[in-house]
Amino acid sequence: MVNETLTGPGAARSRYNPVPMAKSKPLGEGNPVHGEIIASAVRTLEVEAGGLSALAAALRDGLGGAFVAAAEIIRGAKGRVIVTGMGKSGHIARKIAATLASTGTPAFFIHAGDAGHGDLGMITDSDVLLALSWSGETAELKTLIEYSKRQRIGLIGVTAQADSTLGKASDVVLVLPDAREACPHNLAPTTSSLMQLALGDALAIALMESRGFRATDFGVLHPAGKLGAMLKFARDLMHSGAAMPLAPLGTKMTDAVVQISAKGFGCIGITDAHGMLVGIITDGDLRRHMRANLLDAKVDDVMTRHPKVARGDQLASEVLELLNSSKITALFVAEGRKPVGVLHLHDLLRAGVA
Repeated sequence: MVNETLTGPGAARSRYNPVPMAKSKPLGEGNPVHGEIIASAVRTLEVEAGGLSALAAALRDGLGGAFVAAAEIIRGAKGRVIVTGMGKSGHIARKIAATLASTGTPAFFIHAGDAGHGDLGMITDSDVLLALSWSGETAELKTLIEYSKRQRIGLIGVTAQADSTLGKASDVVLVLPDAREACPHNLAPTTSSLMQLALGDALAIALMESRGFRATDFGVLHPAGKLGAMLKFARDLMHSGAAMPLAPLGTKMTDAVVQISAKGFGCIGITDAHGMLVGIITDGDLRRHMRANLLDAKVDDVMTRHPKVARGDQLASEVLELLNSSKITALFVAEGRKPVGVLHLHDLLRAGVA
């Protein structure tokens, strides 16, 4: 057994009764450091916003032509977009590759430092190379530049220096405008990294829109997580067949209440002789029509006519918005006016939509 007894000045304390740590003063309104931190944060955002404004202005001017040319090279490629860079540019390149891939432009990231150690084998002559380097002189890009020329692979350079090694070697060069870094020493890549990322996002979205990439296409590539759940269809989440609480016109309220209770959706759909949905009775309708002879009435006298319905091909996110805006918790899914399923707010919650 380890002896926990301490000797010396701290003999009166053990590890179970440690010396309390000094507490720093909270960053409240009365602390002068509070204002300095906020001021620093605001300066950073303002400087970076200035960089984005300069980038937008450049796209309206000389950069616009090169941007269109880059988009056309990518659109015309039979292969993928290989995005590469080193350091902070490498981190941004990885994100741009992910954004391109998720919006319908096949792409992946290759680390510039690994290219000369076998990763060049990942690149085919059907691909396009998108290389990021603020200075345009990143030594590790030399291998990729030479390979692109040898294999006649299209090269799009993103740099702040048009006359740099990368700029001169590129088939299309996207020249980023001059901008001061948010770092007070104008050294740490901050504004420059944000501009690279923003230009990559702009390219990905322009390509997505030019291809007519739809929300449903997006859902195919994002089946997981909350985003994937929101892009499911109503037909994927609805209850159908015998699970639907339905009753024909003329049904007595005693039978309707039994169904409402048994099916657990808090409602029942009312159909006509052709099986078309003509009304709905909810828990709220029961409360509004509460009277001594309610159970002797017919559903025709209690139902809300022309109820809201969802389509089977309607996105789950749209169904959620319909439920929220209508302040209801359940609705039927219909083809025309024929009920084919029923959805409850809890179904959307379980699927992770909300």
